[in-house]
Amino acid sequence: MSDRGLVRGVLYDIDGVLVTSWQEIDGAAAAVGRVHESGLRRAFLTNTTSRTCAEIAERLSAVGIGVDPAEIVTAARLTAEFVRRRYPGAAVWVLNHGDIGADLAGLTLDDDHPDVVVIGGAGAEFTHRALSRVAELMLDGIPVVAMHSGLTWVTTEGLCIDAGVYLPGLEAAGNARIEVVGKPAAPGFRTCAELMRLDPSEVLMIGDDLYSDVLAAQSVGLTGVLVRTGKFRAEVLDASARTPDHVIDSVAALPALLADLANRP
Repeated sequence: MSDRGLVRGVLYDIDGVLVTSWQEIDGAAAAVGRVHESGLRRAFLTNTTSRTCAEIAERLSAVGIGVDPAEIVTAARLTAEFVRRRYPGAAVWVLNHGDIGADLAGLTLDDDHPDVVVIGGAGAEFTHRALSRVAELMLDGIPVVAMHSGLTWVTTEGLCIDAGVYLPGLEAAGNARIEVVGKPAAPGFRTCAELMRLDPSEVLMIGDDLYSDVLAAQSVGLTGVLVRTGKFRAEVLDASARTPDHVIDSVAALPALLADLANRP
C-alpha cells in the first residue's frame, strides 16, 4: 500500500458506497458530514446515467447526505462536455436508459440522422435492433462515444449488467474504436480533481469497484480506497495482481482512515 501525499479532497463514488438503490448505506451520511466538517474539498463522481446531477443531489439529500448539484459529476455531464469540444455542432443520437436531458445541455439531439452516437447506461433501450444499428453506423464511419465502460451495478434485486458488457462486441462488429469518457477512463478523475482545484495526488477516491473506481483512480495519481460494500467481492480482490492503497469495511470508516493518514509523517 502507498500513500501519495497529503489528502486535501475526497472523491466519492455514489452507488455501492453511499447508497444502494438510493437507500443510505449504514453510517454514510454521518461519515460524509464529518469529512465535510473537517474542511476537505469533495466531489461525487458517478457512472449513473439514469438521473441528472440535480436529481442525484436531491436523492442524496433525502437520505441525509447534503450535497450541491455542482458537486455531482455524472458520466453524462462529462460526455456532453467531451462531445461539444470534440464534435462541435454535431447531431447526436443518445442510446441511454433514463431521461438525462438536463445534463446534455448544448448538444443537438437527433436520433434519425446522427453525426455521433453516444452510448449511456444499459437498460430496456438496448434492444437487438438498437445495438445492431450502432454497429451499422460504426461501419459507415459514424464515431461512437460511451459515457462509461462499467460492467455492472448493484440494486436491491441483485447485480445488473451495464454498457461496458456491450462495448467490445460493438467494436468488433463495427470495426472501430469506441471512445470512453467516464469511469474507468482517466478524464473523469482528472476533471473532478480540477473541479476541486487540486492536483490528483491530493485527492482520495473511495469506491466499491476495484477496477473502475479504485485502481483506475490510482493510475491517474489519486489515492485509492476500496470499500467492502456494494459490488465488492472478496474473490475479485484476491485474484487481482494490483492492490488498492487502502481497504475499509465501509465509508463509515473513512473519517478514521483520513485522520490516520493526516497523522502519518
